[in-house]
Amino acid sequence: MAFRLAAWSLKRRNRAVEAFLNRPAFDARAEAAAAEVLAAIRREGEPAVLAAVKQFQGGVELTGSALKVTASELRKALQCIPPASIQAVCEAHARVEAFARAGLRKPWKMRTPGGGFLGEQFTPLDRVGVYIPGGTAPLASTAVMTATLAQVAGVPEIVACTPCAPDGSINPVLLFALKLSGATEIYRVGGIQAIGLMAYGTRRVRPVQKIVGPGNAYVTAAKRQVYGTVAIDQVAGPSEIAILADASAKPAWVAADLLSQAEHGSGLEKALLVTDSAKLARSVVAEVTCQTARLPRRAAVEAVISGGGMLAVIVPDLDQGMELCNRFAPEHFELMTADAPTRVAAVRAAGAVFIGVWTPESAGDFVAGPSHVLPTGGAARMFSGLTADDFRRRTSLVRFTRRDLVETRGVIETFGAVEGLDAHARSASVRFDKG
Repeated sequence: MAFRLAAWSLKRRNRAVEAFLNRPAFDARAEAAAAEVLAAIRREGEPAVLAAVKQFQGGVELTGSALKVTASELRKALQCIPPASIQAVCEAHARVEAFARAGLRKPWKMRTPGGGFLGEQFTPLDRVGVYIPGGTAPLASTAVMTATLAQVAGVPEIVACTPCAPDGSINPVLLFALKLSGATEIYRVGGIQAIGLMAYGTRRVRPVQKIVGPGNAYVTAAKRQVYGTVAIDQVAGPSEIAILADASAKPAWVAADLLSQAEHGSGLEKALLVTDSAKLARSVVAEVTCQTARLPRRAAVEAVISGGGMLAVIVPDLDQGMELCNRFAPEHFELMTADAPTRVAAVRAAGAVFIGVWTPESAGDFVAGPSHVLPTGGAARMFSGLTADDFRRRTSLVRFTRRDLVETRGVIETFGAVEGLDAHARSASVRFDKG
């Protein structure tokens, strides 16, 4: 196991650092597998979904009627949840709901010079799908961080897919989180087959209009390939974190935060420490080794580290460190410096920023408010995290008066002439023909 140290500056690059930054957003093997399974589901429907469930979900054999979690199953599962779990899910849901409502864009209008108006209105999608990973852990928090946003947006039909255990069961806390967050249908299907089920539908399941949620490389590949048939949110694959820290940071805290993203289990997670303190970097490396030995998910973490997924980089100063982090464009970005609040303005590319030593990334994963569904693989350069507005349509509104059209008629006719679109020009000028 090797947690590597490296040096980097704007004037002196490092090949190992550059290789770490340039991680691929898509996996070729996952792309091929997704294409095969999705083609079968599109062609055969339910039988292909059931075959994929058996092949990729631990050999579980389900019938078409058993794919959906029934109301009685749901009631039975909800009866055996510990009170502390109920309280935690309710607290997280309330905070996420409050943040989502505060961030909703409001309809607006502006007057035109001629007395008309321009504006935008927002309407919820009719039917959406949320994907909840569950291959290595029941991510009840992801249920809250996805379905709640659709609930706030006013989506009437929220379809959830999550892998089941070999006996067909789903974690009761996850089911409670989905129910509380507004899921109207729950299917015990994971992986590529879940994306195909939601995108193409079957004789029992109607297709959705949009699919959101994180997943492994195979889920990410499947989402990308169904784009166009349905809308998707973003590239949200294996988890990653970057931490910009100075000598004031506590090595044990930094190490714990790096490990928080390395334990997810795919082996493709990334954890990057950038610091101007060589002493801190060496101490964090030692702390990671020490803490890893005590983790229940030690094997998952060791797979990340041995695969080169964890790196500590020493930079000449924090400004150059910030530039390196922006080039990495991390899903999660922690600022663990004495002047953390003043450095936020320099962040150009990150899914979410966690400011100061009292803001561990896990607060964002579970309870803070913003969704933890964030772009990975460098996609934070061009994508943003999931919001309630991602579950709504934005419609432009245009109302011209006669005076507005008089004032703009010449522009319309000129563009029509330039582009050779005579009918376009005529649609304006015809309104002023006499007779």
